[in-house]
Amino acid sequence: MRPVLFYSDDYEADIGPHIFPMRKYRLVKERLLDMGVARPDDFVRPEPASVEDALLVHTEMYVAKLLNGTLSPLEEATLELPYSKELIDKSFLGAGGTISAVRSSFERGVGVNIAGGLHHAFPDHGEGFCVLNDVAMGVARALEDGLAERVATVDCDVHQGNGTAAIFSKDKRVFTFSIHQELNYPMAKPPSDLDIGLPNDADGTLYLSNLKSALDTIFGEFSPEMVFYVAGADPYEHDLLGGLALTKQDLADRDEAVMSACASRGVPFVVALAGGYAERTSDTAEIHAAAIARAITTGESL
Repeated sequence: MRPVLFYSDDYEADIGPHIFPMRKYRLVKERLLDMGVARPDDFVRPEPASVEDALLVHTEMYVAKLLNGTLSPLEEATLELPYSKELIDKSFLGAGGTISAVRSSFERGVGVNIAGGLHHAFPDHGEGFCVLNDVAMGVARALEDGLAERVATVDCDVHQGNGTAAIFSKDKRVFTFSIHQELNYPMAKPPSDLDIGLPNDADGTLYLSNLKSALDTIFGEFSPEMVFYVAGADPYEHDLLGGLALTKQDLADRDEAVMSACASRGVPFVVALAGGYAERTSDTAEIHAAAIARAITTGESL
């Protein structure tokens, strides 16, 4: 069944000159239309996540600070984004897209949010461009609603999924996996259930062999009923915040490895974009669009 693509022009907030390319969400949508793999009616605006959704993984004090605009200067500096009401609205909307994609994955086999994957937010603070941890919110909502009893996160961003690992550190219903560049942000890495920290300049061969081995472990030992795929574009060889050496073809092979592992076992999966900071934003959009195109093709074959 064809996946729904959750998207809104309001995913983009004005954060001024910044290395995080907010416009990439719109560029991904445009590229998918240009590629002919998506139709205009495939894109659906989600409802924003609720405060109740946020409180599944975040503290009341932190959520109140976001809503009331009372982050301290240190908290805003740690977030690395300029606070604004527009940013908070965008964050709740993007998290709503992720929750909608999670629910849709159980109906259609595949759920896609053209945003999200903001895995650095902790229960009591945001960091690394991540206001709300929509990955954790989506997983927690699936568990809370009884959609699944075991969920795995497969985090393929170049940066370790520290916030997600911390949030689910004591929850045996969630298996957290992160494959990332070891000598990169964050310096302190709360342990996931399985972490693979790759050396600088690791290439696609090393990356894919480690990823495929990890997928065998996850499915063989944990048997997830849903997989949340954090499909970061920043392992790309020309990423400004990454130090791995994957080509666009390597990243396409990565997407195929994760999605085929899920599809072949009949396990629904969710795709969210996470990071991407290529020298040319068009490259980031191309990598993200290729991942979503693969998700669409996979969904149609289920």
